[in-house]
Parts: sequence; structure tokens; C-alpha cells
Amino acid sequence: MERLLLTAEEVAEALNVGRTRVYSLIASKQLTSVKIGHLRRIPGDAVREYARRLVELEREAC
Repeated sequence: MERLLLTAEEVAEALNVGRTRVYSLIASKQLTSVKIGHLRRIPGDAVREYARRLVELEREAC
């Protein structure tokens, strides 16, 4: 079964960015996250949606 919620470190690795950048994207509401107790998790669908938006923006810029 695919994992539904990812850590910031896992998302950073998937996007090839740093963990701090992931938290910055969360703070700026560009990447959706949820809190479970004191833990912050990012839905896998939110990561895919963020990447899709980046590709769309790049296509529009050309």
C-alpha cells in the first residue's frame, strides 16, 4: 500500500530540495500539510499537485 502521508524529509527528497524549502512551501500555503499531534505530514497527493502546478507555470512562461 502506498503511504498517504509523508514527512518533510521524504518530500524534500522527492522534489530534490532541502527540508527548509519544504517548510517554506508549507508556510506560504503552496504545499498542503496536516498536523497529527505535534507531527507535520504532507499528503502524497499534495506533492503531486504542487509538481503539476510547477510544470503548468513553466509551460505558460514559454
